[in-house]
Amino acid sequence: MENRNFQMDTQWNIVHYPEKPTGFGILIIGDERHFVDESKCFWTQNEGKLAIIDELKDAGYTIFSSNLYGRHWGSEKAVELAQRLYQHVIRSEILNNKIHVLAEGMGALVAVKLLEKMKGSIRSVVLLNPILSLKHHLELEKEHKFFYKKLMRELTEAHKMDQSTLENDIFNMDEIVNLDFDCPVTIIQVLAGGKSYTQSKLYQKIIKSPKINPTFILPEKKPQLGKMFIKCFNNHEAVL
Repeated sequence: MENRNFQMDTQWNIVHYPEKPTGFGILIIGDERHFVDESKCFWTQNEGKLAIIDELKDAGYTIFSSNLYGRHWGSEKAVELAQRLYQHVIRSEILNNKIHVLAEGMGALVAVKLLEKMKGSIRSVVLLNPILSLKHHLELEKEHKFFYKKLMRELTEAHKMDQSTLENDIFNMDEIVNLDFDCPVTIIQVLAGGKSYTQSKLYQKIIKSPKINPTFILPEKKPQLGKMFIKCFNNHEAVL
């Protein structure tokens, strides 16, 4: 069996099985294009992402992911479902109970919250092109009226709040992230386009932390991402 799709709280989830499992699992939290349905997911439909899935499976990793209510933008509902998915997979698969987390873009908003809520259950985290500041992301989109309106619709739906309250909360939020993580965190940033490195003050502070290992790569190096992820994960598997 290559993969198994199942539902939790109306949301589709997927587990990808390696031929020769090592007993280590990876939770993938995708970006805003991410989806999982009854038969497929974004990471198997996208050629570049599929190559990464195949490399991770060849390295023996069991990979799991969820639709997480679509464009969740770090909502508490999405964080809770990610925790429930972890518990389900740990119960149903033969896996070490300390997992790796690989989060891309918007998925980093959930990953950072999981670092707080799942202390002792996360082995290492890799953040790819992460959005770490909702406030900064919203400020960037404010320059583009069409995209701002679309983003606000997604945010109000994800967080179940009216627009004026939500805007007020986001623009007044205190941008503090607890960097006292109990597991290694690596940020990999692909330097393509202004947005990817015109990052928030929060992002700049985070990558300067001695606990964070930032790596910057050019777009032509993207085919090497799978090997980079594997190396990051392998480095933190000596202690079971």
